[in-house]
Amino acid sequence: MNKVIIMLSTALMLGGIASAQKIAFEEYDLDNGLHVILHNDPSAPVVVTSVMYHVGSKDETPDRTGFAHFFEHLLFEGTENIKRGEWFKIVTSNGGVNNANTSDDRTYYYEVFPSNNLELALWMESERLMHPVINKIGVDTQNGVIKEEKRSRYDNQPYGNIIGAVKENMFKNHPYRWTTIGSMEHLDAATLEEFQAFNKKFYVPNNAVLVVAGDFENAKAKEWIEKYFGSIQRGKDIKKQTFVEEPITQTIRAKYEDHNIQIPMVVATYRTPSMKTRDARVLDLISSYLSDGKSSKLYKKIVDEKKMALQIDAVGFSQEDYGMYILYGLPMGTHTSEDLIKEVDEEIVKMQTELISTKDFQKLKNTFDNRFVNKNGNLEGIAENLATYYLLYGDVNLINSEIDLLHSITREEIRDVAKKYLNPNQRLILDYVPSKAKSQN
Repeated sequence: MNKVIIMLSTALMLGGIASAQKIAFEEYDLDNGLHVILHNDPSAPVVVTSVMYHVGSKDETPDRTGFAHFFEHLLFEGTENIKRGEWFKIVTSNGGVNNANTSDDRTYYYEVFPSNNLELALWMESERLMHPVINKIGVDTQNGVIKEEKRSRYDNQPYGNIIGAVKENMFKNHPYRWTTIGSMEHLDAATLEEFQAFNKKFYVPNNAVLVVAGDFENAKAKEWIEKYFGSIQRGKDIKKQTFVEEPITQTIRAKYEDHNIQIPMVVATYRTPSMKTRDARVLDLISSYLSDGKSSKLYKKIVDEKKMALQIDAVGFSQEDYGMYILYGLPMGTHTSEDLIKEVDEEIVKMQTELISTKDFQKLKNTFDNRFVNKNGNLEGIAENLATYYLLYGDVNLINSEIDLLHSITREEIRDVAKKYLNPNQRLILDYVPSKAKSQN
């Protein structure tokens, strides 16, 4: 079986290389509202079948957080026609691999099979949608799984709660203020009926997109899609609630104590606009210029040259409603968090007052050209990108055209967008420090 999976993985990578530059696709809707996207690539005998649902942690209520992530796990428990514990056995025994993931904005499931198992993959995903079994044993089992995940990945992981600490300080109204994994107390308090109601509301064909990518016959795929998904009842239309955050006009100061660490970290976070905006793309370039890798301005200056930090880095949260640009550093020796922030601000001011060099600008373009090719460099990535561009951006063809948008950005825009969003009075400064009560934990 391991050989089968290795061969499958190799074929998956090879299957996308020939078509990485231009992704052809066909899209249509079933009568029940399910959107379908087909991408045919016969270069390897592999097919990816995926379903993305427009439900994430932002669709929860403040007293019942963690539901979307919980369902990422729960919907592998079984269906009316797939016995509990059989899902993964069916996939692996047929030479496949599968997984799922959840964000604040969506939940994504996928299978990768040898192409002769496309019908099986479609049937399994239709079963997940039409016949999920949501009962007490499944809920109790996954509750335990998620508690262990939270302990290992967040509570007992050094710096594991940074994102949660940032989010709760950056957002006051928007559901982005809680983490995707949510609260264990909320999951414990939830009734079986609440889980069933969440499933009935969000896991419906008119709130999803189905993607098939790889080696298959279009006519046969369409026949199977209609056979397995066409009879699924349309759900009630979902009206997404709009949450507006007031602009940050003065620095937010916060502190979080972590009993897992010995070295303090300083975190500077700026709220950014929806990933669908042009400004968000410009901020992606700015983030890369300032903090992407060891050749970035901040790393070279603060870590390499001045030896002020063990590490300086950043993570960008590109999201449907708002984003975040999170810079973080580990001061070294006698240097303080304030010293690092001062150095960061100096580089940002340079961007706000001077145009970056033509050499650096070309380097940025080359970096993003390479990312664009790699992003569509295998079938698995293509399938997820097709789903994302449809569901979250509303334009599937961005899978081909987004690079042109990035190429149209000017050095002047980089300066102006840095001036618009990256000011000291528009950010959170979080001191993430060792817990004084460490010995008691």
